[in-house]
Amino acid sequence: MDKIRIGAIASGSGSNFEAIVEATESGNLKEKAQVVLLLSNKPGAYCIERAKNHNIPYALIESDTHKGTREEFDAKMIEHLDKYQCELIVLVGYMRFVSKMFIDHFNGKVMNIHPALLPSFKGMHAHEDALKYGVKVSGVTVHFVDPLEDHGPIIIQKCVPVYSTDTQDTLGVRILKWEHKAFPKAIELFCDGRLHVDGRIVRIDNEENLSLE
Repeated sequence: MDKIRIGAIASGSGSNFEAIVEATESGNLKEKAQVVLLLSNKPGAYCIERAKNHNIPYALIESDTHKGTREEFDAKMIEHLDKYQCELIVLVGYMRFVSKMFIDHFNGKVMNIHPALLPSFKGMHAHEDALKYGVKVSGVTVHFVDPLEDHGPIIIQKCVPVYSTDTQDTLGVRILKWEHKAFPKAIELFCDGRLHVDGRIVRIDNEENLSLE
């Protein structure tokens, strides 16, 4: 079986990118997927160093200097991703929206991870918002991307406890541990053909035996 070719897009440190790459090199994705390209929109982002360390091709497409439309920017990304024949796109800390054109180009095969239990606490400040609201549980969501913010069909969620003594940092560290497990697992389900999108519902074959442990 040919490995699924993954294109990753990141804006920052890329720890989820690293987790996915490690899963393809020595973990649950070793026989199933390979990361063939990293795109970043931010010069100096540490994700680029991670790509270099793993000998993964990368490209910088700066968003701060882009003067055109979102679709024109996304077209530049599509050009690179198509060049490397990417079959699944993973947003690993990409701090921009992608257009409907971009999503449609990849037939909806675009995944994102969010550090909260969607639909709660969408957006850039999930940990801060969860702590301010006083929830006792937050977590991780991996979902397919649609044109709305943190909105697409949910693939995997993992609950993580929130303590009254938590700060954004302590909660973030606890959640990040599960992000690094959840994203590779969601990709594995995709590679195995176990995901079936039915409107907003992602139906998973043999779901009762699904575990992130």
